[in-house]
Amino acid sequence: MEPEFAERSQRIGTRLRAERQRRGWSLNDLSARTHGVLSKSRISNYEQGIRRMGLEAAQHLAAALETVTPAWLLLLEEESPLDDEELSLIKDFRTLDPNSRRQIIDLTRSKKRQGDQQAAS
Repeated sequence: MEPEFAERSQRIGTRLRAERQRRGWSLNDLSARTHGVLSKSRISNYEQGIRRMGLEAAQHLAAALETVTPAWLLLLEEESPLDDEELSLIKDFRTLDPNSRRQIIDLTRSKKRQGDQQAAS
């Protein structure tokens, strides 16, 4: 692997490992969350920077991790993933019925407008 790609693969692997460990998941856990599409050894190779991660693998891993994007995993964007509180909020939101979801959306938009108005004055 060319030096520039090797260094990037190492950084991608570090990012992936940190996200997996933040959740307290083993390599087996993450593999299972990809429905076996990505094996434990393949994920380990990504984490060690031995193997370069492609878009398809990044999509599977991002879906399994739920709080990151494939672009973030591949170092194409730097915005941090969701923190634990944000993740909890999204999970709770997804359990709500459509009417309750609409109420939450309306409330947050109303609060944002209020904040924007206060900032403008």
